[in-house]
Amino acid sequence: MHSNLFRGTLVCSLLVILLLAAGCTQPSGPTQIPVTPSVAPSLTAEPFPQGSSKEAMVAFVKEASAYAKANGREKALAEFSDPKGSFFRGDLYIYAYDYSGLTIAHPVNPEKIGVNRLEERDADGKLFIRELMDASTDGTGFVEYTYINPTQNNRVEKKLGYVEQVDEDWWLGSGIYYRPVDQSVPDPDATPDE
Repeated sequence: MHSNLFRGTLVCSLLVILLLAAGCTQPSGPTQIPVTPSVAPSLTAEPFPQGSSKEAMVAFVKEASAYAKANGREKALAEFSDPKGSFFRGDLYIYAYDYSGLTIAHPVNPEKIGVNRLEERDADGKLFIRELMDASTDGTGFVEYTYINPTQNNRVEKKLGYVEQVDEDWWLGSGIYYRPVDQSVPDPDATPDE
């Protein structure tokens, strides 16, 4: 029994080390110095490129959750709400809600902070905040919805959200947009009409 416990602890420790090490492989570039947090964000070297990947989004949310747990709710929410903070990178940013549906951090829409959005519907009629919150009660989860893209002139686009529960009182998340297909790019296998 002790052997299995030791082995399980060892495997979990290795997974944590691998997850932390993944943030250390970013290309070098301009660095951002965090505002003396006791646990600094690990991916501050360079913003994610436009059109971030699902994997980058998940790592970003996990980093934010670890930051919140290490630094406390108040400090984390201030950092998450700061559009110039370390949790706003490229087209990724962290939003946070409590379990009543109240927005408690949002760097893109600060006017939503203090607003209960639990019954808010997306362009397709989906109660997307409720679905994101429900996904977080399982620990983590993904939800697809439509939302305005502030980096694309507020165009409504499909979005994939990933959320994680911080504790029994609140959760946080981020999202990536599905890019529209550019119809002007010719098919390389097509033969031109003549």
